[in-house]
This record gives sequence, structure tokens and C-alpha cells, in this order.
Amino acid sequence: MVQSCVTQGVGQILDSMIGLTRLTPRQRVIVAGGDSMTLYLGLRQRGFIRTTTPALCRYSWTQHSVGFIADEDAAQEAAEDAGAGIERHLEQISAFMAVNAELALRIGSGASGRKIRAKLEKLGFRIEAGVRCSQGLVLSASRHGYEQMARAA
Repeated sequence: MVQSCVTQGVGQILDSMIGLTRLTPRQRVIVAGGDSMTLYLGLRQRGFIRTTTPALCRYSWTQHSVGFIADEDAAQEAAEDAGAGIERHLEQISAFMAVNAELALRIGSGASGRKIRAKLEKLGFRIEAGVRCSQGLVLSASRHGYEQMARAA
């Protein structure tokens, strides 16, 4: 399911991420990427007080049920660089996320979808939905049964 978003502001991207992940104020959320502080502050202003970034998080064992990744430069970067940046941010926050977590990530139009999909699958995520914006695409992915996969490996 791919929808279209009308405005390109960070507020609209944040609203799309909140809607796609069905985020509630009681859930813990971790935010990564070049736009992480903008998203962090936007979430705090909207009443999501259990929000953090990898730099602010004291313990890596803290399990967050939702993760947001947005990189402002992803829309302008070359295809390989944009995909590598998203992959790096995915690796960065995956240790902080629960086994049944939701993830929303904004990828630029030049990012390699196959690499990002492969990385998501490697980390146990499955893409569920997306919203097309003028700056790229906001994807929603969920991780279900990742604990069983990790034990089997």
C-alpha cells in the first residue's frame, strides 16, 4: 500500500511515521539519522516523552518498541551513499529495538531499495506499507518472531 503525501515538511513526514507505526505515547521510541534531533524534538512536542536517540540512550539493553530513521541528506546523496547511510542507521538502532518492534524509515529517491530491503530482512523486519513524498519514501516495517530467528542462527 503506497499513499501520497501532499506537503514535504518534517511535520508531515513525522505524522506519516507516527501513523504508519501506530505509535502511542506509552511506547518507547528511538530515533536515528541526520534528522534525528528534529524528529526527537517533534515527537517530544507531540507528547511522546519516551523518545530517545542512540547518543542519548544510556543502556543498549533498553528495548524500544518503535524506531524512526530519517536522514535529511538521503534525498540528495548518490544511490550507493544513501543506501549505505540508511544501512548504518539500521545497524545502529537494531540493538536497541525489541523482538516485536515497528520501524519507520525515510529513504531518498536515489536510495537502492533492494539493498535496504535485504538489510531489513537480515535484521528480521518485513516491509508492510509506504507513503510516497516529494523527498522520497517513508516505509513501515515490522519485526515479528525475530527472537526465534536469532536462536535458530
